[in-house]
Amino acid sequence: MTIPEAIGTLTDAVDDVYWRDEYHPITEGDAFLQRIVNEADLPSLLVALSAVTGDFQMLRPGLRPSFPPADVVPAPHGGLSVEAQAEARDVALTALKRVRDDRLTTPRRLDAAETRILLDFLTNGASDADTELLTHELDLAPKKLGAPDWTFEEVSQGREFKVAVIGTGMSGIAAMYRLSQAGVPFTAFEKNPDVGGVWWANTYPGVRLDTPTFAYSYSFAQRADWPSAYARGEEIEEYALEIVERAGLRKHVVFDTEVTALTWDEERGDWEVVTRSGGTDTVQRFNAVISAVGQLERPNIPEYPGRADFRGAQMHSARWDHGVDLAGKRVAVIGTGASAYQIVPAIVDRVAQLTVFQRSGPWMVPAPNYHDATPSALSWLCEHVPYYGQWFRLSGFFQSATGRAHTVIAAAGWEREDSVSPVNLKVRQILTEVIGAQWKDHAELLATVVPNYPPGAKRMLRDNGVWAQALQRPHAQIVTSGIDSFTENGITTADGDFHEFDVVIYATGFLASDFLDPIEVRGATGETLKEHWQGDARAWGGISVPGYPNLFIIMGPNTNYVVHGSQHFMMECGVEFAVEAIHQTLLRGVKGFDVKQSALEDIIGKVDAANAARAWGQPQVRSWYKNRHGRVSQIWPFSHLEYWRLTHEVDFDRDFTVHH
Repeated sequence: MTIPEAIGTLTDAVDDVYWRDEYHPITEGDAFLQRIVNEADLPSLLVALSAVTGDFQMLRPGLRPSFPPADVVPAPHGGLSVEAQAEARDVALTALKRVRDDRLTTPRRLDAAETRILLDFLTNGASDADTELLTHELDLAPKKLGAPDWTFEEVSQGREFKVAVIGTGMSGIAAMYRLSQAGVPFTAFEKNPDVGGVWWANTYPGVRLDTPTFAYSYSFAQRADWPSAYARGEEIEEYALEIVERAGLRKHVVFDTEVTALTWDEERGDWEVVTRSGGTDTVQRFNAVISAVGQLERPNIPEYPGRADFRGAQMHSARWDHGVDLAGKRVAVIGTGASAYQIVPAIVDRVAQLTVFQRSGPWMVPAPNYHDATPSALSWLCEHVPYYGQWFRLSGFFQSATGRAHTVIAAAGWEREDSVSPVNLKVRQILTEVIGAQWKDHAELLATVVPNYPPGAKRMLRDNGVWAQALQRPHAQIVTSGIDSFTENGITTADGDFHEFDVVIYATGFLASDFLDPIEVRGATGETLKEHWQGDARAWGGISVPGYPNLFIIMGPNTNYVVHGSQHFMMECGVEFAVEAIHQTLLRGVKGFDVKQSALEDIIGKVDAANAARAWGQPQVRSWYKNRHGRVSQIWPFSHLEYWRLTHEVDFDRDFTVHH
């Protein structure tokens, strides 16, 4: 693909590779602007117009969004009443005309007081702590948090120091970007031919986000010209490629090279890193290692008896074989999670027979626009109102910070296994009604398609009706009996039925809880990380492990969100901690840091207790969020603010061991 040049000028003052100095002037008439205002998200529009015009009088008390808790889907316009919406549109139209008539095409940087006023309005009174966190995402703030405020040249005092970054997916790109800002020497190793991680690897039919596109971006790369409401896989891969090009990161990456072993040398105070490329091993030394290998990388393919005997085509969703023509084939899809939900509707009309093997049906949140383009009004505003797209993103970011978290907290004494609280039961009833309407002509299948576990116990998918439509095709069926074995020609289920197939697709997820498993990691005591964890991975903030100095794991154990939160924010927090730990290492002239066992046990105790009180932590729930010991090892149950404080308000002397 051709990478477009950056728009505008990226200066040291703006920590965003998509920053624009100029936006298109508005030339359209009043009637057109009225249509735009009628279709726009009003809280975002009012804040954007106030910011660019400097008119804060339009932020009237009666127009503040209340953001009522979303049991299923958020209230439109932040919960504004119909009357308030009408008033907001009148105010916004007047301001939009001013932007046009005064030719306001340049973003206006804010002072601290203006930043506080705008964030207070947009969030309906966020605390000072939340406001500080939100400035991490706000380019217009006088001090946008996130970028290192030091440089390697300033603090290294001539010391040689190199960092290895393992992986160039979303976490790896964040690590490379922040290291580059600080001027820290680093090399990134990528086993694939290009960057993107899961978005390079996952090319199956229908692959796309299951979160709104604007939410899937970094604070330092706030793209606003997204073509799809929920970006297709290739759009996210293009986003990754663009960031690497715009930030000049590609020169740091060694492609087609896999890291196979890490060994800490306590005497030297560095890591011996073994890489493999083209069958040749190379040994290099680095003072710190940032692991960005991710969780959803190694396919999980169950070892069914006879699977090797099957003579048809077999493929995992993350290793899609585009050489296999599905047209007219009898196809099995094993699994009903996120990838299956996208694959099945995408292929159902090409195959002769489609059979979905289901352990449990998915809960899905209504999203009628799941396959739609970005609304035209949103796209227009992003091009013509300076910084509108970023305000729209920030509003979504704030709302996602709480999301539907209140719906998954287990109530004490709740005895039902299909829900965990009165509000969770309410969500169940609402979503069951939606499913019932989709399956009204096949009521006999409701017991099959309605999940038997609490809403929120597993990742909730986005639903625009295509899943139900696909499974109701005459040549499609759902099989709930477990798989007993494979034969040369098909699959035999536990109930004795035999199903003939030409192709088997595994939508069976990943070995997510086996963190860093393919890499032999030996720490200060000589013990490998695999031996240390024994299948129960634990790390402080998902990042640091006692006995493994200067090893920083991004998106490690207990760093996923289920019904709230931003993965990119969590990635950035982890990276920013790692970069600050490197800063402290250089500043103090020491070998490095690793977390103390006491600090690890403190945070893990809190995480485990909170997870046990969430829907996904209930004993009757089976999911990839739990490791083989039954512990929830994948999920962070707390808020953005709590992870921010953990990773940014660090007492290195109290909670970390210093290696001299």
